[in-house]
Amino acid sequence: MNRKILMLTLLMALAPGMAHSGSVYKWTDENGVTHFGDRQPTGSKAEQVSVRSGKGSANASSRTSPQEQVQAMEQEAEKRQLTEREQAEMEAIRKQREANCATAQSNLRVIDSNARIQVEENGERRYLSPEEIAEQRMRFEKVAEENCGPMEE
Repeated sequence: MNRKILMLTLLMALAPGMAHSGSVYKWTDENGVTHFGDRQPTGSKAEQVSVRSGKGSANASSRTSPQEQVQAMEQEAEKRQLTEREQAEMEAIRKQREANCATAQSNLRVIDSNARIQVEENGERRYLSPEEIAEQRMRFEKVAEENCGPMEE
C-alpha cells in the first residue's frame, strides 16, 4: 500500500513539470475556430502561449514535498502504534497486579482465620507447622505490598 501511495505522489509531483516542459501554440483555422496544441501547425500562423506552471509561488519553498509528507505520516503511524503497544502492556501489567493482589489477600484471610492449612507434597497430605504458616504469611504480605498499592513508574 505504501508503494502505491508513494508512486501516486511521485507521478503527481512530476506531471506539472512534464506538461510545462513543452511549448503551447495557439492558432485560428480558416473557419475561425481557435485551436491549442503542443506542436506548431504547418501552413498557418501560430503564436506561442505562456502557460503557468504554478511553481512561482512564494509559499512553494515553505511547503513540504509529497515524499516528506508520506514520511511524516509513516512516522506518526509508528508513534501511534508504539503508544498503543505501550498502553496494552501497561494494561496487562495492571491486570496481573490486580490478580496477584487478590490472590495474596485471599491467602492472608485464610491464614488469619486460624484454620489448619493442609498441603499436598509427593502425593501425601500434611498440615503446615506454625513456623511454616508464619513464613507463608510473610510471603503473602510481601506479594500484597508489591501488587496492591499504586503502580510505580
